[in-house]
Order: sequence, then C-alpha cells, then structure tokens
Amino acid sequence: MTGAVPSSLSGVRYGTVARHEDSRGAFRELWRASAYPEPERFVQANLSSSVTGVLRGLHLHRRQLDRWIVASGRAFVGLVDVRPMLAPDAHGVGPLVETRELLADDWVEIPAGVAHGFLALESLDLIYLVTNEYDGTDELGFAWDDPLASVPWPPAPATPDGRPILSERDQANPPLAALVERLRG
Repeated sequence: MTGAVPSSLSGVRYGTVARHEDSRGAFRELWRASAYPEPERFVQANLSSSVTGVLRGLHLHRRQLDRWIVASGRAFVGLVDVRPMLAPDAHGVGPLVETRELLADDWVEIPAGVAHGFLALESLDLIYLVTNEYDGTDELGFAWDDPLASVPWPPAPATPDGRPILSERDQANPPLAALVERLRG
C-alpha cells in the first residue's frame, strides 16, 4: 500500500493500493492487520457492485471507520463532515464537504462522523472494510442532494435525465438538519 494523501477533512486519508503485475495477472495487498492498532481493527469486509449511474449515500456512522477500495471502475466520492455541526456550541455551523474521483486501486478511509456516498461513473466494484459488524443500529443517513450539504455531484451517466439511481432507503433519507437535530436530542 502506498502512503496516505492528506485530506481537508480531519481523519480522512486517501491512497492507492500497490499493484504487482506480470504476465499471469496482478496481485494487490488490500489490508494488513499490523497497520491498524486496536480499537481500529477491521472486523467485516464487504463488496458492493454498482451499475453506472447508481448513487449510494449519503450514509453516516457514529461508531465505525470505513476503508473503501475501488477494485474496478470509477467512483465520484462525496464526503460530508457533520462533526462540527454536532458540537455543543455549533449554532450556525455548517458541514465541511470534500469530493474526489477514485479509480481502480484507489482507497479512502472515512472516520466516524463523516457522511459518505459515491456515484458509480462506470460499473463499479467497491470493497469496504469496517470496524464494526453490521447490526443496523449505526446506519444513519441524509438526502444525497440536501442543499445544506451541497455536494457537487456530477450528472449521473447512463440515466436519461442525469439523476442517479437510488435505493428505497436513500430515497427516504431525511434532510441533514433533521438528522443533526435527532442526533443532538
């Protein structure tokens, strides 16, 4: 794995997995336990496959670090740091937003409190490692197109109107302000 590239969001890191190729194919080391001290050990790995134009997000975890690795394809990643909005003296504070396009072998680490989503710019296989086993209690989210977050999503490719393909869950996500109010209460 190559070294991390800094981000404007605290705790977010980007990098690229080293690919070792020869005439037989390629080898990539995705994770090494010695690189993650307790309590940040990954306990579950998932593979998400998305067709072109799918948008997944914006999702938020309060107790989980995610590490995304693009196995194949291209993803436009939107990150929204809502941690400043949850501080006790946060009146009038907005979220911090960062976007980046990730290609095959690129990775990003997303700490708890940073909402995340991606738009598949082409068929996409995304591996993600997480520090909590899934149980549904830490699955939060808000509307992908919330004006308070203002993620500058590009038009979704391969859709007639440029709007992304969303899951039922993501279609029903509340506004960011409502989620923040719920988390503060």
